[in-house]
Amino acid sequence: MTKTRRKQSAVGAMYAGLGLTVVAMIVPWIDRATGNVLAGHIRAGYPSYSQERIDTAAMTWLVCLSVVGALGIICWFFAIWAVRAGKRWGRSVATLVFALGVSIALFTLLVRDNSGDTGLPPLLGWVEMVPSLAGLLAVVLLWRGSRPVSQA
Repeated sequence: MTKTRRKQSAVGAMYAGLGLTVVAMIVPWIDRATGNVLAGHIRAGYPSYSQERIDTAAMTWLVCLSVVGALGIICWFFAIWAVRAGKRWGRSVATLVFALGVSIALFTLLVRDNSGDTGLPPLLGWVEMVPSLAGLLAVVLLWRGSRPVSQA
């Protein structure tokens, strides 16, 4: 695979990550409109909370996830632009964005609240991790050796 093809493949992986970030940002809102797993998770951790307080906590999570998702989308676009434009620092930016994204996703997956349980239900926490897989693929493709691999 030549350097250009690796770059194109990495950009494709970044576009996939961008799409997965949009999906990860929308899924909690779909959950709110349907099964409301997030509110149920909060209710289980805080059985003494009123419905109003549960709704407020769930909305706070939704807003936070939406803001982080929007920032993630901006970062994806910036990294894609840098790599496509051939900026020398493009790989470093993509790697930094990946590291930030996976750190935030791990935080949302693992953070514990006062109840001792995770802040997000595991289903939503894992949904937030999915875009990191595309980021990992993109970073690996960008940092693979610069010599073309000969095909036999």
